[in-house]
Amino acid sequence: MSNSDLSTVLSKYVPPDTIKICVSWIVQKNIHLKITRDRSSKYGDYIPLQQGGHRISVNHNLNQYSFLITFIHEVAHLETYLKYKRRHEPHGKEWKHEFRILLKEFIDRNIFPEDIKKALVNYIHNPSASSCTDYHLHKALKAYDRPDEGRFHLEDLPENSLFTMYKSTSKLRFKKGQKLRTRFQCLEVTTNRIYFVSPMAEVIPYNS
Repeated sequence: MSNSDLSTVLSKYVPPDTIKICVSWIVQKNIHLKITRDRSSKYGDYIPLQQGGHRISVNHNLNQYSFLITFIHEVAHLETYLKYKRRHEPHGKEWKHEFRILLKEFIDRNIFPEDIKKALVNYIHNPSASSCTDYHLHKALKAYDRPDEGRFHLEDLPENSLFTMYKSTSKLRFKKGQKLRTRFQCLEVTTNRIYFVSPMAEVIPYNS
């Protein structure tokens, strides 16, 4: 695929000012970028290819800022692999160092809106396996998702609301309880089991 074709494809997924550098990474680092279906368990992944090169996948339905951060996250895995092969923890200090370097370049370019930038500046001090685990960053990024009628974040529902988890196949039904530190205590109404659910969990309300 030519640089022009790559630019055309990426224009659908990342902010305009980042297309050039993303294309240069793909070409220079021999990245096979795969844009995949929605995966509830992860936003992206990285695999070194036996025949040479590197495969990075990113979910197609992420907003442009989430897509970019996920892509940077996976490129950091690539850089860590080149330096240490498999002699490191997946999201250990080596990966954190590479991710900080790559992400800081975009932060310094003022690519991100102010709310995301502020959350990223805090997140970058100790980045985790997923942006979802950082409440403030996850909330800032979710504000730029396309509206989806009928889907809410758990924190937006009143206490005692009944809900199911968005895109869950388990068919579990919950009642929202009080917030304990960072998560809501929720009762599964069929089994009476207690679950602790993130405020940013995507849920669908229902009536009993």
